Amino acid sequence: MQISEIDGQSAKQFIELGSAFVLSAAIGLERQIRNKSAGMRTYTVVGMAAALFVLVSKYGFTDVLSNGRIVLDPSRVAAQIVSGIGFIGAGLIFVEGDRVKGLTTAATIWLVTGIGMACGAGLPWLALASTGAYFIVALIFPFIVRLLPVVPTPEKPRDREHD
Repeated sequence: MQISEIDGQSAKQFIELGSAFVLSAAIGLERQIRNKSAGMRTYTVVGMAAALFVLVSKYGFTDVLSNGRIVLDPSRVAAQIVSGIGFIGAGLIFVEGDRVKGLTTAATIWLVTGIGMACGAGLPWLALASTGAYFIVALIFPFIVRLLPVVPTPEKPRDREHD
């Protein structure tokens, strides 16, 4: 392993960060085209930031590591990313009457975070597969859903006190 790989600033890390940028931007572009509340810029920044956090977690503390002194667990950073992105996602979900809005946007932001984390962790094939799976869900599932039979929802019993 070369010294630049140890300090986390080799072509490998720039490729990992760049792959998070490209894959997140691709999902963001689809959301932008559909005029959703979060678009290309939001998705790109979230995915790239997640990758950056993982890269910092993996390589940012090598100067304080030595045998027997400090043991770091990079998965702790990953866990905090997942928790933190939940706050952003929660802010995107609104209930209007009997409809929930923003749920898919929030879930997609969460997915882009995972894709960015996978890129930062050096798992580009997993990130690419997840991106491909997203496009199946976003572009093909709506056609499948239209083919499914619609089951009417039962009416709620009326509360006689409020009639």
